[in-house]
Amino acid sequence: MALQTVCAESKEERILPLLSRQTRAQHARSTRIDNVPLLYAEMSGDELDQRIAAARAKLGERLVILGHHYQRDEIIKYADFRGDSFKLAQLAAARPQADYIVFCGVHFMAESADILSAPHQRVILPNPAAGCSMADMANIAEVEECWQMLHETLGDEAGIIPVTYMNSAANLKAFCGRNGGIVCTSSNAPAVVKWAFSQGKRVLFFPDEHLGR
Repeated sequence: MALQTVCAESKEERILPLLSRQTRAQHARSTRIDNVPLLYAEMSGDELDQRIAAARAKLGERLVILGHHYQRDEIIKYADFRGDSFKLAQLAAARPQADYIVFCGVHFMAESADILSAPHQRVILPNPAAGCSMADMANIAEVEECWQMLHETLGDEAGIIPVTYMNSAANLKAFCGRNGGIVCTSSNAPAVVKWAFSQGKRVLFFPDEHLGR
């Protein structure tokens, strides 16, 4: 038996009716599900401590555990490093001796660590259903359809530069790279948007409209 946890990407009622049937169907399939074995769900804190300590002793430097600031104390106590998502991904990339990178965070954070990791390293997200409400404000199907609609409306002179916030899925970051765009952080967002307007006439910013403003 297993304990099932579910994380569905946000479904804005005002946006979904505007999307094509194909995009809405893809959005409906975007739910991430993780089955947590009851063996672990029913263990006491002491039992979990013992099992984690044994695994760490066995793997040694081949394992690095990353803990995001937002994690609870009972999780963060196991972390070798704690910090924000990008800093943790950089720290993991600087440890080539680590074959296994356990990222105690959410989905896009583990993706960022995977992007920076070496080919021999394996990034593990303890709960694949762990999502971020901000990152889930946009998915690749919505963005690609929006991109197509904008170009059909504005024509060849659209001059649109896509910009995504660091807290977004890897496929959105890749979309920006393919289309002459860029990824920003909260601290450099004004400079990035200024750069984007120097490259084109318009900016398509996602996933958070407030940071874009």
